[in-house]
Amino acid sequence: MMNGANSLVKTLLKNGVDTVFANPGTSEMHFVAALDTHPEMNCVLCLFEGGTTGAADGYFRMKRDVAGTLLHLAPGFGNAFANLHNARKASTGVLNVVGDHATHHLRFESPLKGDIVGISQAVSHWTRVSMDATCVAGDGADAIRAARACNGQIATLILPADTAWNAASGTADSHAPAPLPAPGAAEIEAAAAKLRNKGAALMIGGSALFGELRQLAGKIAARTGCRLMVDTLIPRISKGAGTARIDQLVYPVDPKIAQLTETTSITLVGTDRPVAFFAYPGKPSVPEPPGCSVTELCTPVMDIAATLEALADAVGVTTGTQPETVALDLPDKPSGALTLQKVGQAVAALMPENTIICNESVTSGFHVMPPTATARPHDVLSGTGGAIGLCLPCATGAAIACPDRKVIALTGDGSAMYTLQSLWTMAREGLDVTVIVFANRGYQILRDELINVGVDSYGQNAQAMFDVENPTLDWVSLAKGHGVPAIRTCEMEGFIRALQAGLGSDGPSLIEVVCP
Repeated sequence: MMNGANSLVKTLLKNGVDTVFANPGTSEMHFVAALDTHPEMNCVLCLFEGGTTGAADGYFRMKRDVAGTLLHLAPGFGNAFANLHNARKASTGVLNVVGDHATHHLRFESPLKGDIVGISQAVSHWTRVSMDATCVAGDGADAIRAARACNGQIATLILPADTAWNAASGTADSHAPAPLPAPGAAEIEAAAAKLRNKGAALMIGGSALFGELRQLAGKIAARTGCRLMVDTLIPRISKGAGTARIDQLVYPVDPKIAQLTETTSITLVGTDRPVAFFAYPGKPSVPEPPGCSVTELCTPVMDIAATLEALADAVGVTTGTQPETVALDLPDKPSGALTLQKVGQAVAALMPENTIICNESVTSGFHVMPPTATARPHDVLSGTGGAIGLCLPCATGAAIACPDRKVIALTGDGSAMYTLQSLWTMAREGLDVTVIVFANRGYQILRDELINVGVDSYGQNAQAMFDVENPTLDWVSLAKGHGVPAIRTCEMEGFIRALQAGLGSDGPSLIEVVCP
């Protein structure tokens, strides 16, 4: 018998959604049974709901299409929320399927009853509750369409248990999303004129940060003389040799303001206006200087490709126009005492072409990432919404989306503790991920932020909230307990051997770097 759950799985597959990151519970058992009858569906168990949504985020960033998540009632959706927040800020398409109690059971105050719709609407662009089994297939098709719309959205389908087990009639087709809007000719011409002025900047985001559109943006910059820029937190960016040169805004407020001192105008394509991460006493919320005009030519939900193509035509880009590109400049393999800069040099020297770096190393990354700028061509995925715990699940999703590419996950020890269950998923799926944990024994970013708000010294209570010592986290044991081989190192020769071994294998590995 075709039931609602079977109709949904068949609808997902029929419309190209063939991967589900799952953490099911009792209410989803009929959906689990339906998945079991379709071996062509790739089902990935994540052990924690934040791992499912983070993995779906990483998958979309690299695959450029949606995956499903399977979540358990309101508490499960609550656990998934933080990485859905990151996914929303990344303009990632995610299709959540959330089980709920059977409709006739909802009138009782059962232990797991909760406001799933309310939680969903706080982060999802689209939310629907299937009312009966015959609606499930059509609702699923609409959810797929919503997740693919506007360059990527969060779509949540709530599936009461009886709509999953009752009889259904068949599958449904998911129609293509509505065409993306694009700026008009007058707006393009005005932007083209502005980019030719002294001090002009073109700030890009979304799909303009990688592939052919990145190079096209570089050609526009070359033709007009404008400065090509990107904001601090971005979902995915191509870096390394051959990529169009781009200036990225830094995290700290004062240096960010300094980067834009001479800027007279900022034209936004595929990105929002840059803003300080937090408010600080006596400091502005936006980094551009007074009098600098900011033009939203193309918002993140508009047609980024059409906008750049029209802009290129307007400024006179021709087949002979070439962007200024990054030259390959590999550092020598470092030796001696371990430093974070040397770790970055080793990563830059050893990672192969087309590596995917998932970076949530935060304070350590300030030193580790710069040497990779002139490495072989690669992609970098980073946090977008500020909710920590993204790196490990994001690397998991990226590795599943791109099984032929090496993945390096750079994470702080505090961040990694949020979603360390992803190590188990990496081991179970045999994913080609090399995890590097920077063990600075605390939330270093919080120590820095305390100084930023004017607190020059702090005592026992603040220190207790910032460090992760007493006991010290043992990442070698934690990794091995999740099935991932691991090593700890505090000198460069050992790190290089471990990194070479990790990149040389086809499965996961972990290196704990004891920060100096």
